[in-house]
Amino acid sequence: MSTAPLEAYAVVAYNSAWDSENKIHDDEVARRFGFSGGLVPGVDVYAYMAHPPVARWGRSFLASGSLETRFLKPVYEGDTATVTAREANGGLDIELASRGEICATGHAAMTNTKPPAIDNFIASAAVAQREPADETSLQVGRLLGIRPLRITKEWADKYVADTRERDPIYAREGLSHPGQLPRLFNWALSHNVELGPWIHVASKVDHFAAARVGDELTVRARVTGNYERKGHRFVELDGLIVANAATAIARVVHTAIYRPRAN
Repeated sequence: MSTAPLEAYAVVAYNSAWDSENKIHDDEVARRFGFSGGLVPGVDVYAYMAHPPVARWGRSFLASGSLETRFLKPVYEGDTATVTAREANGGLDIELASRGEICATGHAAMTNTKPPAIDNFIASAAVAQREPADETSLQVGRLLGIRPLRITKEWADKYVADTRERDPIYAREGLSHPGQLPRLFNWALSHNVELGPWIHVASKVDHFAAARVGDELTVRARVTGNYERKGHRFVELDGLIVANAATAIARVVHTAIYRPRAN
């Protein structure tokens, strides 16, 4: 059963990764793959879509909610991205539209899932020497870690600014924005393999605790899929984000095209 949509949330998209190693965010390179410009990062589109559930449930969502998203079409800098949410299926069905098209869909809910034991997820450090991303370097079962992230106030404030977030909860309560969580799974890839232009296409995040300013976050991820579909090469990750080596923050299932088909 579905009800009328909640108040829409509109944001002018910003490409926070225009200077990143991933050149799919560069205008010239993105055009070679058939896009009209550099892509706004999927993790930032995720951040836009996280606004309605946080507005609906507040800090409780960051501690025990879930958000599953799929990115269907690109979002470009300077365009308005409009996020709509309606109560459905025990939570919120969410859509993000830009340029008159549905660019992403998702579902958020208060799942109150019990956090898994941290020791069930094997810790691994980021490598010193990265190999090119392929079927071997991203073989199923490989463990991936990141260089730890200490969330400073400056870091947290910049992310809120970059995603044009207007909810005051993050500054008021000293919290890290939930868009940072799938971003760490991008790092699990980029800290361990050399990637060409690549595209984040889906994430599911189950929250167990709110990440706070001052926390040091690490990732314990495993490659769970590496396959070809319609000429693209995909990788899937599953893992846990841990704060201060002691607290499970979120479980993330993350999907990316690590080798897009040539246009």
